[in-house]
Amino acid sequence: MKVFLSVDMEGISGIVDNTYINPDAGVNYQRGRQFMTDDANAVIEAAIEAGATEILVADSHNTMNNILWESLHPKAQLLAGSPRDCSMVHGLDDSFDAALFIGYHTRQGVPGVLSHTMSGVIRNLTINGRLVGEFGFNAIYAGLYHVPVVMVSGDDLVAKEARELVPDIATAVVKKAVSRTAAHCLSRGEATAELKKQTKLALSKAKQIAPVQTAMPLEMGIQFSHTGQAEMAAIVPGSRYETETGTVYYTAHDPHDMYKTMRAMLNLASEAEFF
Repeated sequence: MKVFLSVDMEGISGIVDNTYINPDAGVNYQRGRQFMTDDANAVIEAAIEAGATEILVADSHNTMNNILWESLHPKAQLLAGSPRDCSMVHGLDDSFDAALFIGYHTRQGVPGVLSHTMSGVIRNLTINGRLVGEFGFNAIYAGLYHVPVVMVSGDDLVAKEARELVPDIATAVVKKAVSRTAAHCLSRGEATAELKKQTKLALSKAKQIAPVQTAMPLEMGIQFSHTGQAEMAAIVPGSRYETETGTVYYTAHDPHDMYKTMRAMLNLASEAEFF
């Protein structure tokens, strides 16, 4: 069994605010890296026990150089560093039997610990009219390669968001959101046990969980936080700018094109200062 792990940071056990996830200024960042590595290892160990023979771990937060390579389980391979064309799911293709999204969070504009969608410039992100966050966007990408997303870990609200798209998904709830920067966290031991339990459950029923189905072509819509960002994103050839809503649309004909274009728009939009 070949397994893909996309590991973000905001939904990791014990992480509640920006001090744990900011590589440049986070006073708890080194602790956050250890927590992230611990969560990944718990999932890897359980996956091996469930029959996984090949595991690729994609570090999927910020600069994507957060997981402690020297402490990662020796049976897993690590994909680290940036840029990567398909960012959080780079390397995922139809050779994988299952994908697990670890340390994920809710989308922009809804409750949940450290909720956002890809970047602070995004207000809403849609694919073929479906509103998605990072979980949904990456699950759609996986589905286009016929790979089911069988588990998500994070807070109780990302679990709810994930079940709306993948009803049978296993959910490892390692904390309950109190506010965007506060959570009721399981202990380290309890979180590890829950991650292992849900990983084994997820892989035991992987063949019964259908990949997310999305019609082609893919119409991606990104509503930006302000018009300057939308104007910059609309530089991308083939895009369409809807000025009334501050949304830029783009039609992609394959998942790779969709992901690369989203990244290009975010990079361009990030150059537009509010003042």
